[in-house]
Formats: sequence, C-alpha cells, structure tokens
Amino acid sequence: MQTTDIITNKSIGMDKERTGMLLLSKEDIKSVITMKDMIEADKQAFKMVVDGTVDTPLRTVINGKYDGAFLFMPAYAPELDAAAMKVINIFPHNIDNNLMTSPAQTMLIDGKTGYVIAMLDGTYVTQLRTGASSGAAFDLLGKKECKKGAMIGTGGQAAAQLEAMLAARKLEEVKIFDLNEERYKAFAEEMQKGLAKYGAKIIPAKDSDDCIEDADLIITVTPSAKPVFDGTKVKAGATISCVGTYEPHKHELDPAVLPRASKIICDSKEAALSETGDLLIPIADGIITEEDVLGSLGDVINGKIKGRENDEEIIVYETVGVAAQDLVAAKVIYDKAVEAGKGLRWGE
Repeated sequence: MQTTDIITNKSIGMDKERTGMLLLSKEDIKSVITMKDMIEADKQAFKMVVDGTVDTPLRTVINGKYDGAFLFMPAYAPELDAAAMKVINIFPHNIDNNLMTSPAQTMLIDGKTGYVIAMLDGTYVTQLRTGASSGAAFDLLGKKECKKGAMIGTGGQAAAQLEAMLAARKLEEVKIFDLNEERYKAFAEEMQKGLAKYGAKIIPAKDSDDCIEDADLIITVTPSAKPVFDGTKVKAGATISCVGTYEPHKHELDPAVLPRASKIICDSKEAALSETGDLLIPIADGIITEEDVLGSLGDVINGKIKGRENDEEIIVYETVGVAAQDLVAAKVIYDKAVEAGKGLRWGE
C-alpha cells in the first residue's frame, strides 16, 4: 500500500535571526493546506506509529465538572527533529451555547533545542486530522466505487468529517442526521454550499435508519453513550468510521454490526482497546474478542494485514486519535506556512 510522502526530512529548527514563535490561525492554516494533503499526512502518521518511529504515549485525561474532560497528547519523532503537544478539552454541552465542543491548541517544538516554534489553532488542526483519519480509512478500506454516504452527528468535528468522506470517494449524495432536527437541517444546507466543489447532494435524513440506508460509507461522530443507528440495517460492502467515542462507558456503534463485519481496524489498536466503549463493551459482553480487532491502519499500509478483499465485506474502522497525527499535521502545516509566508511572528 503506497502513501504520498508529504512530510520532509529536513529539520524544522530555528536560525539565529528567527527565534520567535509562529502563530497560525484557522485562516492561515486553511490558506496552505487541503483535505487531501491532510489525508496523506494521517497515513504517514499511522505508518510511523506501527513502524515505531514516533513516541506517542497514551493521552492523559483529567475529568472535570460539567461533563468535561481535559486531554493532553504529546508526541516526538526523532527523524523529524520535532515534538508536539496538543491540549484539547472536550465539553459536549458547549454546543447548546453555540460554543465549540472541543477547543484546543497545538504546540510544535524544535527537537534540537526544545523551543516551541509554532502555536497552531488546535481546534482546526484536530478537525482536519480527525476528519482525515476517516478519509484515510475510506481511501484504504472503502469500495472503489461508492455512491452514497451517511453521517450521524453535526458537532464541531462534522464539517471536516464530511469533507474527508467526499475527498476520499466521488459520492452522489450524503445523508445527515442528528438528534437536533433544526441543527442538522441547517448543517446540511450550510455544507451543500460550503462543499459544493465536490458535487454531492447533502440531504437531511428523516431518522437514523433513513440516514444509513444503502450507504457505502458511514461516519458516526457523536458523544453518545448508546448506539446511534441500527447495525442490522448496514448494507453489505459498507465501511463504517466510528469517531466520537473516546471513553470506555460510551458506544455510538451498534454492537449488532460487529458479528457481520469481516474486519475491525483501528487508527491505533492499543489506544482503541484502552479507550473506546465501541470495542470494550462488546468485548466484555462476549460479542467479539480482542483477536477480532485485527490491527491498526498502519498495518494495512505496510501490508501486514489485508484491507478490503471484496465489495461485500463490511469493515469497521475505530478511531480515537493518536498524537502522531497532531505532530505530522503541525509539521506539514508549519512547513507550508513558512514557505508561503503565512502566520504571525511573536517574540522576535
């Protein structure tokens, strides 16, 4: 399995004249990066994880009040002379107050000096790299010919998830569903305009069954503690990317689909089996075993485990996010921003 080498091997170190920090806003990032760039960056990050060329300790999670959680995600890649630290805070009730549910900042650190050389809008970087995770999975595991997509959830991660789905496959339509009817209808209308270049119809679904009916690609991106769709209604050949569940007691994926799935693959098997109830709950209930979780997406890239073998397989992809994605994303964005002269220099 081939990936595009989007990160360079040159050092990102500072020179004597440039010792400050580059501040990169969402608009700065948007001006230098595409979703396809980010999909390739995620593939490289997943390959680095299984190759052992990046040090990514499991995230530290501190639970707070208001159903909130504070997450700290470090990574270091010696071959890039770079490290990164992302601080991302998950506050699901923010959506009710028109606030982001997962505000974040990402620091890029020079591996030779330890200086923080860039601060990126971590919320947008997270949206891009998390969306790109689904895009990478669909590119590597999805059927070559896909016509219909489905997405359940319209929170802060949803727009990038939808774009990644459209960037990975040429779709005719995508149905959208959420518990808040007003919000998901408004989201579908907004995305129809914002993602018009992909040529797909973005349609509000009647309910979750209508949403996933006949879908080739399915994304769930919710904080739900219970399944958000009927797993018996997933059609043969579908690829499902489960994005929203990062805690052991939550599972947006209906376990009914797991016995029907020919493959269960994760962004990181180790991380997923430590964090997500989508897998831990059905394992505890005896529906599947740990051995049914075949491995990581990097293993597919390296050819260690097989990806899709025919158009009838149902494949489940579970992503909880790994810090290597943030490091590679920050590196790619930083390189492109420096080349393009984007961002604000602070401290020089």
